Amino acid sequence: MTSPDSIPQRGSFCSGLWRAAVTVGLLMVMAGAAWAASGGDAAHGGLTSTDWYRIMNFVVLAAALVFLLRKPIPRALNSRMQGIQDQLKDLEARKADAEKQIVECNQKLGALEKEAERIVSEYIRQGQDAKTRILKEAESAAEKIQAQARRNIEHEYEQTKALLQREILEQSVAKAEALLKQNITNQDQAQLVEDYLQKVAS
Repeated sequence: MTSPDSIPQRGSFCSGLWRAAVTVGLLMVMAGAAWAASGGDAAHGGLTSTDWYRIMNFVVLAAALVFLLRKPIPRALNSRMQGIQDQLKDLEARKADAEKQIVECNQKLGALEKEAERIVSEYIRQGQDAKTRILKEAESAAEKIQAQARRNIEHEYEQTKALLQREILEQSVAKAEALLKQNITNQDQAQLVEDYLQKVAS
C-alpha cells in the first residue's frame, strides 16, 4: 500500500521533470540561436531556420504544458492515491469486521454446543432420576402387596385354625358324650347328682 510519505516525493519528481524540460528547452534555443548566427542552412546538410523555429515552438509548447499541468497532475495523482488509500482502509475495516463476526459466530457456536451438551446431560439426569423413582415406587408397591398377602394368609390361617379347633372340640365333646352315655350307669348318675347337690349346698 502506498504511504502518505510518498506523495511529496512524487511532487518533487514533477518539479524535477519541469526543471529538466526547461533546461533542455533553453539549451535547444541557445543552440538554435548559435546555429542561426553561424549562418548554417539546409545546404550544409543541417537544419534550416524554419526547422529550428518549429523545434523552439515545440519546446515552448511543451514547457508551457508542463508549467500548466505541474499542479493539476500531482493533485490528480494525489487524489487518486488518496482514493486508493481510502478504499484500502475501507477494505481493512470490512476485513476486521468480518473477522470479528467470524469470532462472534464461533463463540456463539461454542456456546450452542455447550448448551446442547447441558440439555442432553439434563435429560439423561432426569431419565436416571425417573428410572430410580419408578424402581423405588415399584419396590414399595411390591413390598406393600407382599405384606398384604402375608396378612391375608395369616388371617386365613387363623380362621382355618380356629375352625379346625372348634370342629375338633365339638367332635371330642360329642365322642366324650357318647362314651359317657355308653359307660355310665344309673348308680353313677345318682352319685354325680348327689355330688353336685353337695357342692351347691356347701
